[in-house]
Amino acid sequence: MTQPLTLPLILEPSIATNLTETLRFAFFRSIEAAGRDWDASAPAHDIFLQRPYLSVLEANPPVGMRFGYLVFYKNESPIGVALCQIKYFKGDDNIADLDVPRKDPCFFGGLAQWFKRWVAGKAAADILICGNMLLTGEHGYYFDYQSISHTQAMELLEKALDNVIEQMGREGIKMPVILVKDIAPENQIQGKFLVGKGFTEFDIQPNMVLNLPFRDMEEYLATMSTKYRTRAKRAFKKLDGIERRELTHAEIQQELPTIYHLYREIANNAGFNMVDLNEQYLAALERDLGEYFRMFAYYLDGKLIAFYTTIRNHDELEAHFLGYEKALNHDYQLYLNILYDIIKIGLDTGCKSIVFARTALEIKSSVGAVAQELSCYLRHQHPVVNKFAPTILDYLKPVEQWQPRHPFKEEG
Repeated sequence: MTQPLTLPLILEPSIATNLTETLRFAFFRSIEAAGRDWDASAPAHDIFLQRPYLSVLEANPPVGMRFGYLVFYKNESPIGVALCQIKYFKGDDNIADLDVPRKDPCFFGGLAQWFKRWVAGKAAADILICGNMLLTGEHGYYFDYQSISHTQAMELLEKALDNVIEQMGREGIKMPVILVKDIAPENQIQGKFLVGKGFTEFDIQPNMVLNLPFRDMEEYLATMSTKYRTRAKRAFKKLDGIERRELTHAEIQQELPTIYHLYREIANNAGFNMVDLNEQYLAALERDLGEYFRMFAYYLDGKLIAFYTTIRNHDELEAHFLGYEKALNHDYQLYLNILYDIIKIGLDTGCKSIVFARTALEIKSSVGAVAQELSCYLRHQHPVVNKFAPTILDYLKPVEQWQPRHPFKEEG
């Protein structure tokens, strides 16, 4: 198992001072070391920046991932936090479509794919990520903006990330790239600050989010047009003979080899994948998050053929990792039924929205999810290489062609 980061605590002098105000940050090697100061400044509305979840992730890390935790202070009072993930990235290991044969015989198309493969092969480094590669959305940092302005917060964050890079370099760990992950459009001021500091703005795929203004599943289906309501009922019938049930911790432990196999079936097919889950991660979530985490399974003739997981993040439901037998998906509409089941869970638990995350954009839009654009920001520490970052990112960016669907009746 990869060990947590072993850097000593870093105390940084203030970056903005006057007679009454001091801002500083501290870097911790583990979430337990960050302790009460982290708890005092982590957002109450986001389970993914709270210690119980982060402890599970740290104890069951994805392959090759390490962690660090920044706490920000104003006059010795904690006012913000940031999650750091350190991951070795090699483009041709993380982008799945490089070896797919082209149907297009065009010479320039073939040349472009060859160049993309070459660039991906050269893109290899440890990356300092401010954010969470296992999630989609703004779960990387948080500040109390009643105590600090947006500009001050981003200045403090940027300096802290630079300081971590420098300190790790002295420890012999070279990380030439900083990635700040998933900033929503309404927080443009934060993104503009990063661009002004030499970061390149880019997007990968949108986050698919379904709002839930419905009282129950019946109202949700009634709001659909006839075409999509018929499609949903047809999918439900496909599961005749399939046993569906929520798994206990003991059942999850017993089924872990199959669960991990089904997860890999789907993960290996993703166009862009920087995370290889720890096999114990999901079982640890069920053990330590209690009612917030749930895992459900589909059984055919006593054999596990699909599973999905959810995490309730207050009034938002996170559709977390899933897996299924691809060979059975068409006959039983496994993936589509999983989406409908997650919607029912969201409605039954009173959630206001469901985060379906990236990938499979079209089928998620067919159940009512809409695209939410999220921007990422990357900076290479070498100024010459950083100038070429936009071009390199364009070549590495996976492209999914999809047609947004509109399953609900026309309003008005």
